[in-house]
Amino acid sequence: MEIDSPIKRLLFNTVRVDIELDDGSSGSGTAFIVDHLHRNVVRPFIVTNRHLVENVRRGGLVFTQKRDGKPLIGQRFQLDIEDFAAAWFVHPDPAVDLAIVPLAPLEAAARAQGVALYCHGIDSRLSLTEPDMDQFDALEEVLFVGYPSGIWDHVNLMPILRRGTTATPLALNFEGRDEFLIDAAVFPGSSGSPVFVAEPEKFRGLRPATPRYRFAGVVAAVFFREETNQIVPAPVPAAATVATVTGAEMVDLGLVIKAKAVLEILDAYCARWTA
Repeated sequence: MEIDSPIKRLLFNTVRVDIELDDGSSGSGTAFIVDHLHRNVVRPFIVTNRHLVENVRRGGLVFTQKRDGKPLIGQRFQLDIEDFAAAWFVHPDPAVDLAIVPLAPLEAAARAQGVALYCHGIDSRLSLTEPDMDQFDALEEVLFVGYPSGIWDHVNLMPILRRGTTATPLALNFEGRDEFLIDAAVFPGSSGSPVFVAEPEKFRGLRPATPRYRFAGVVAAVFFREETNQIVPAPVPAAATVATVTGAEMVDLGLVIKAKAVLEILDAYCARWTA
């Protein structure tokens, strides 16, 4: 398969996260790569949810290998990280469910084992910011990529592409936080999935009719209907069950942390750890 379109490149934005929790249970989730410009240097980072990396006994990130700049489809490389939870830098605001780790040391560790990693980073400069969001309608189509319920093409190492719509306007902050809702089937394993929205036609100008997808945020929680009929949000669990929410059913509403918060954590890391 030639990686010759923006959508195909999305398949290599994500990284599968396989974890073993402190209680002995195992699960999986989604992380993704962002290329962030800081002081004229572009630095790649892996981004996921804080709740996916906390209380983790062991964790590994699954990549596709590359040769001569091309992906070796189906050639797996799992990079296990010692003291997995401690490796991640979390958002300065403990209420924001985000964590990052720089990619460069992981690539160096892979090279030391004779492996090159194939991936495509999301350009953080193409993230939706508040002025951009005013140009979108209240209902827009979204695309997100990840490993719902741990499902993926494990032979070809491909994530699952899914569609949905915004359920609250992008221009507004849901419940006063830098978040919005999507109407989509969000399942365990979707945690950490990047969410994209296609630019409206008026943005494209003289560009081709093919829409450009802008990075809009990160899936962090799903809404459940409890036995009492109350609707509550809860972090998307990494395990393939929802046993953490007793007697609950998902109602196909996902909570997305806006891209603004991702830029904040990237800037916070760069300000603290880079010259």
